[in-house]
Amino acid sequence: MGLFDFFQKGKEEKLPTATPKAPDIDLHPTSELTKHVVIAGDSLSKIAKKYYGDSMKWKLIHDANKELIPKPDLIHPGQILVIPQDTPSK
Repeated sequence: MGLFDFFQKGKEEKLPTATPKAPDIDLHPTSELTKHVVIAGDSLSKIAKKYYGDSMKWKLIHDANKELIPKPDLIHPGQILVIPQDTPSK
């Protein structure tokens, strides 16, 4: 039986149609408690630029998530980070 024969006689299987449910979190940056789901290519400085307009404020995010990210250069897709509100400098 060749590969072509397999496809002609192959059995059709129905694939599940349900899609996984996204986590119930608020990703809007103006909410009181903002969270960010890390995607491939993210870094703390890119995330800081998105929420604060300043990539140098990455340490605010790191400080709020030290238990999850002990090394600031190692974040992984799927991690959910708390984004603290930016406090004005004194």
